[in-house]
Amino acid sequence: MTMFVRNGTVCVARFGPAEAAVLNEVMLEVITLLSEGFDRTDPVITRLFPDMYRNDASASEELRRYLEDDLRSAKLEQAALLLDVLPVEGGEVALDEEQAEAWLRALTDVRLTLGSRLGIDDDDVDVEEELDEAILKDPTSARVGQLSVYQYLTYLQESLVGALMG
Repeated sequence: MTMFVRNGTVCVARFGPAEAAVLNEVMLEVITLLSEGFDRTDPVITRLFPDMYRNDASASEELRRYLEDDLRSAKLEQAALLLDVLPVEGGEVALDEEQAEAWLRALTDVRLTLGSRLGIDDDDVDVEEELDEAILKDPTSARVGQLSVYQYLTYLQESLVGALMG
């Protein structure tokens, strides 16, 4: 499994073709979600763009009017940067600190998106346990694949954080 390590001033990882394809696919899904039919009632959009004032809907709406387009643009830029650096057929990725931070934000967005679709709303959910249960029920189910991708993204993000700190 791909893992980032620190090499001087950069964080380096080697992606196999399958890993690169999965990461490419999920990032494209986030880009599509943020680009087309931006539906505020979609729970994923609510998760990616939460209310800034939980107890004041009108203040949140007002702030959203001013900031949401910029936030959406930033999320799209981060996803695009990840895709620009990721070798389509697999290979080495070397990220400077700024690129690594953009990758972390993009990975967070894709994890929030997938987590929302899977019903994973907080860190208290034991994804490994859910994956084991899903495998026992039907090892060929879409949920098994989705949970596996979610677990991989979590691992990749944690390894990048570790490389940045190391």
